[in-house]
Amino acid sequence: MLIKPKKLQRGDQVATVSPSWGGAGEPEIRWRYEQGVKRLESIFGLTVVPMPNSLKGAAFLYENPKARAEDLMTAFKDTNIKGIIANIGGEDSIRLLSYIDFSVIHENPKIFMGYSDVTVSHLFCHKAGLSSFYGPAILTDFAENIEMDSYTVEMVNRTLFSNEIIGEIQPAEKWTSERLEWIAQNKDKRRTMNQNTGYELLQGSGTVQGRLIGGCIEVLEFAKGTAIWPEDEYWNNSILFFETSEEKPEPSLIRYWLRNYAAQGILQKVNGIIFGKPQDEKYFDEYKEEILNVMKEYGLEHLPILYNLNYGHTEPKFILPYGALAKIDCEHETFSILESGVE
Repeated sequence: MLIKPKKLQRGDQVATVSPSWGGAGEPEIRWRYEQGVKRLESIFGLTVVPMPNSLKGAAFLYENPKARAEDLMTAFKDTNIKGIIANIGGEDSIRLLSYIDFSVIHENPKIFMGYSDVTVSHLFCHKAGLSSFYGPAILTDFAENIEMDSYTVEMVNRTLFSNEIIGEIQPAEKWTSERLEWIAQNKDKRRTMNQNTGYELLQGSGTVQGRLIGGCIEVLEFAKGTAIWPEDEYWNNSILFFETSEEKPEPSLIRYWLRNYAAQGILQKVNGIIFGKPQDEKYFDEYKEEILNVMKEYGLEHLPILYNLNYGHTEPKFILPYGALAKIDCEHETFSILESGVE
């Protein structure tokens, strides 16, 4: 069982970190970081503390993975810091691995949240025995133009500020992946929202439960075979969650990756799978086809699979606590988290 961190309360200090791309410190998008910080302060009543290296810019942080890792360690060690939120994802946080002290994370459990390449940092937490949160980042969701989406606000409150059972996660009514450049001129421009079709059951019947494990499917590839790849016990009777990035991987890659999970014996161990909405809904039907084909190849047509959930590279989004007990109800096509994410 993973350790649950303590819930956040208004007035708490939270750290912001850049474990991947260092864009938050780039002069031309610094306003975006400030906007995200303002929301954490005004909506959630938090005090934001940027970690020492986190705003030193993209070039510095790319060249200094050790500095990025030190920020993570500093944030975990600081007893005044009650939560840590990633500024943004990227693609090279696997380079932090040799600088991580897992005992520091284990001995200082606290909320850690982010998505995309931050999957690697979630696996650091997982290795250390801490439940972390696959969810919003500063530069994207918290800094959303005009205002934060009310769906995301509700999910942050439900998951990080309350130790009540999280319960059923309703699909978002609308969604967007529209790419508006992060330039000051666009500050007051709302992104175009699309009607959401809700969750879709790809296969399976009945109701299954399992503990959550997963992340961005491309980023998980970086971790396979390393010290942070989860041990067998964590895949047993789990609910796997996968989602794809803004790179919108070709459908054939989904096929290859899923075959690897089957070849490892992982798909045969899990109780169910959920897939996040593909960005822009590109390859929406093609991904489904690939998923169903791989299941057929391995005789897994019975495995419950729910598709088009609002997390990962889509806005607004809900939050997935690693290791939390979750439920897929095939008959009603619903997804629920059956416990609190925090103490």
